[in-house]
Amino acid sequence: MPYRLDLLPPHTVDKTAPTNWSNKAKVCPQLLGDVQPNSNCSALLRCRPVARIWTVVLLLGTCLLYCARVAMPICAVSMAEQFGWSKRESGMVLGSFFWGYCFTQVFGGYVSDRVGGEKVLLLSAAAWGSMTAFTPILAHFCSQPILSMTLARFLMGLLQGVHYPSLASLCSQKVVESERGFLMSTVGSGSYLGTLVIGGAGSLMLDLYGWQSVFYVSGLLSVLWAYCMWKYLLKGEGPIITLESLGSSGAQSKLTKRHWLRLLKQPAVCAVIVTHLCTASTFFTLLSWLPTFFKDTFPDAKGWVFNVIPWLVAIPSSLFSGCLSDHLISQGFDTASVRKLMQFFSMGVSSVFTLLLCGTTTFPWAVAFVSATMGLTTFSHSGVSVNVQDLAPSCAGALFGVMNTCGAFSGVLMVYFSGYLIEATGSWASVFALITTVNLLGLCTFLAFAEARRVDIDSTKFRHHNIHI
Repeated sequence: MPYRLDLLPPHTVDKTAPTNWSNKAKVCPQLLGDVQPNSNCSALLRCRPVARIWTVVLLLGTCLLYCARVAMPICAVSMAEQFGWSKRESGMVLGSFFWGYCFTQVFGGYVSDRVGGEKVLLLSAAAWGSMTAFTPILAHFCSQPILSMTLARFLMGLLQGVHYPSLASLCSQKVVESERGFLMSTVGSGSYLGTLVIGGAGSLMLDLYGWQSVFYVSGLLSVLWAYCMWKYLLKGEGPIITLESLGSSGAQSKLTKRHWLRLLKQPAVCAVIVTHLCTASTFFTLLSWLPTFFKDTFPDAKGWVFNVIPWLVAIPSSLFSGCLSDHLISQGFDTASVRKLMQFFSMGVSSVFTLLLCGTTTFPWAVAFVSATMGLTTFSHSGVSVNVQDLAPSCAGALFGVMNTCGAFSGVLMVYFSGYLIEATGSWASVFALITTVNLLGLCTFLAFAEARRVDIDSTKFRHHNIHI
């Protein structure tokens, strides 16, 4: 399938630059990035070998993001014993992350669309990595540890909230549509890998060296990752974000309030928001209640089995979905159809295995059904998560921030409502039925209204000559 330069954001086509597009693209047709000569990241992302390095680096960054995020839940019991926290106080510390996480989603995407997602990723990683490393110091030197830890957790949410919108912005601006599925699914699998790593290594460090070591190691590794990214991939290019850069002219800055209103009226845009909302809600619910389900239903079961196996299945499943979607698109299949197919596996087929949990089953079969559900859920990385980049590459970061904010809020509400259903009905079947219903609602919306054509610009105002390679 020929690559079309008019599929890229208008700001990536420099009409004044004396660049031979045909020759450049023939060398590295896989990835076409920003052609501005001063952008090191753009130059790096044009060629496949270095693009693979970037993929691995972003995967490690997401892995460390979750290592730092999950450090507090792992250490919460030990910290509560040391500082004398009640269950309610521990819950306040853990829950404060969510509120900060919601508030910076849109802002992170907005800034990334203007200055580049790589800069926002770099600065935020250095900040939340440092915050993680300093957490034990704040706990010991503050007279009220409960207050300092609640504030630290809230700031962690603020700083980490920009991560995924920045990734969406970076991918939409630097990667063509036939490569986006693999990149996003690979980077997305870092969340599962990070949860496994910190769950195993973190628990070991907690037993051997105390809870402080978990924060020190995960925080310092995150700062080291940010330094290596700046030194070796960005070649020391200053990650400074200025007011001038935020207000610089470009396709992104032309998206005024009127353009945003027109964008949000598009059925395809509304479809990705609703679908992502449903996907995030069901995922958060499963993530929050599955350990309790296994403890209640199979009290003698080994915890590491149902806490580890589903995530081991999710990692290769996420990678496979990315490879499959990119392969289908490169073979000439319609992009919108491929995105819908991936979402059908994520929300439709996974619901079948969720419903199987409603009946009486044995522990091995329950683990198998949950593993299949979690594995298939990862197909959304190649579906709705990347579809936003197809629709609005010039503002994908900000739009993904809107999606993630809605998904986070709805996820918390659904987690609370699921707890109410368990108490009211005394049955886990009601929760799994709710998850299936929400999944089918999101799936039907996506299948009916999802598209893959650009809707963020007026095609009558931006016309470029098509260059087929």
